[in-house]
Amino acid sequence: MAFSLPIQNVEIRFSIEFASEKARQELLAFPCSTRSRAFALLNRMRIDGPNLGMPHTRALRDGLFEIRAKGRDGIGRVIYCMKIGREIVVLHCFVKKTSKTPIKEIQIALKRLKEITND
Repeated sequence: MAFSLPIQNVEIRFSIEFASEKARQELLAFPCSTRSRAFALLNRMRIDGPNLGMPHTRALRDGLFEIRAKGRDGIGRVIYCMKIGREIVVLHCFVKKTSKTPIKEIQIALKRLKEITND
């Protein structure tokens, strides 16, 4: 499931894929302003790469990274990984309700990472 928004007059260096339809639906379920911010950061990653730095992206652990999307409607996190080459894979998306990223959310992402690496 490729992610694609039109970008004119720039070189697209990275592709963005969703690990599953579930991951795509999680992102689409974000509140409007948070979803818009997440898509803007994903689009920027297609050009500049997966490491936008704080406050936009951050390394988590075990090859996982997060997009830190903040909008008027709340805070969302998009957990992703890198595949060989220039492919960014969105594993899990959730609306953040606590100060730290819950371990349960990281475990979901790790499970999906394992599923895509076993294919």
